[in-house]
Amino acid sequence: MSEISSPSQLNPGGGGGQADAPEPVLEIEASCRAPVLLLFVSALVWLLVGSVFGMIAAIKFHGTNFLADCSWLTYGRVHPAHLNALVYGFAAQAGLGVALWMVAHLGRTRLAFAPAIIVGAKLWNLGVALGILGILYGESTGYEWLEMPRYASATLFCGYTLIALGGLVTLHKRRERQLYISQIFVLAALFWFPWIYSTASLLLVVKPVRGALQAGLDYWYANNLMNIWFGFIGLAAAFYFIPKIVKRPLYSQYIGIFIFATLAFFGSWGGIPEGTPLPAWMSAMSTMGAVVMVVPILGVAYNVLRTLMCALPKWGESRSFSFFHFGVKCYVLAGLAGALMATIRFGKITNFTWFVPAHTQLFLYGFFAMTMFGAIYYIVPRLVGAEFLKPGLITLHLFLAGGGILLYVAPLAIGGVKQGMMLNDPTKSFSEITASSLMFLRISTMGDALMVLGHLVMFLNVAGLLVSVGRKCATAAWVGHTKPVEVTP
Repeated sequence: MSEISSPSQLNPGGGGGQADAPEPVLEIEASCRAPVLLLFVSALVWLLVGSVFGMIAAIKFHGTNFLADCSWLTYGRVHPAHLNALVYGFAAQAGLGVALWMVAHLGRTRLAFAPAIIVGAKLWNLGVALGILGILYGESTGYEWLEMPRYASATLFCGYTLIALGGLVTLHKRRERQLYISQIFVLAALFWFPWIYSTASLLLVVKPVRGALQAGLDYWYANNLMNIWFGFIGLAAAFYFIPKIVKRPLYSQYIGIFIFATLAFFGSWGGIPEGTPLPAWMSAMSTMGAVVMVVPILGVAYNVLRTLMCALPKWGESRSFSFFHFGVKCYVLAGLAGALMATIRFGKITNFTWFVPAHTQLFLYGFFAMTMFGAIYYIVPRLVGAEFLKPGLITLHLFLAGGGILLYVAPLAIGGVKQGMMLNDPTKSFSEITASSLMFLRISTMGDALMVLGHLVMFLNVAGLLVSVGRKCATAAWVGHTKPVEVTP
């Protein structure tokens, strides 16, 4: 496959000789500054909040009496609060902020409806806060990845509508008419979330369907949210930033389009494990869809690998690149593991074990969160016009986050396989199986702690930059305001 040499391929977002002159880059950054920074800062705050809940939930595995007297902080409430803070508080807002910035730059136009996006971001954060408080209060719906009460879901949906509207109008007003593959992924993602979220909320929360169909709908929603919505935004970022950082065109946009089409058609089929109390054809179709997903996953690996041929930048030239590199590797590993889990022979071992959360965390954090970290480190200095005060903290964050996810995933994956083999052995008692998992849980808790430290490092790094820039702007404004006025005689 030969490289495509169109203008937007050689320089993503570059001018293509259109009749309308593109907006200056500084004007584009100015239009993105307030809404995108609001989404990023809110995402990092919720990441810290979710990390605290996650550590509380992890500690409860080792000390069952830890905070046992507070009903708000029982494991059944803290764990879904942690998951929803990570998914809707951090991942969704970081993904939307990166998507809006890419849409504006690839289209060579200012971000449209910035005030509406700011209102939407505030509504989204209000919805997340109401949802987390509702879960801690005991009003969880009980559906995984959809635990927020209906009043919080309605607020989230209204906020998302305003944010997505700004992105869609920006796409419509683009000056660069040729669509880059990242824009196709973002466009599909903007429509995908309201479809799956409204469908799942209506059929599970507002007017619940009956019987085992509830489990099928929950599997469908969780699979679409993770593999399609987060997958589309994460791949859009990888296909945009990696070529831009290494200053090489994406190896093949045609492969990218094939990846998109295959994911869109087959990606939503998976998620229903073998043995679920549903009609056999549903789990069989899910298995087929998960196995077919191997094809686009290998396509991602091939496209990125050929793009990076002899083009790896030095660490000092782009500190954000390693986050994207790490994220793509985790995407491939998580995809292959998901296909393996879908097979009957391996699924009988891994289903209902610690292997499942290990796989989820490998995709959600190893791929998506790490990709978003790299994008935030790339975008924020350009929005504020200044570099990070402590670049070494980016290196520290990479090692803490990367080491944390490895310490979390590897022990749980190994422990999950061992746990599954013991569950299939009728001679093993349940208490014996539970005791055998303790060592793996202790190691994974160390990974949790490293990730929390990484989150704190990143928050302090970004907050320090924003405070420094704000202080300089305030000083300049004060000097300009207090400067004596020269009176001409």
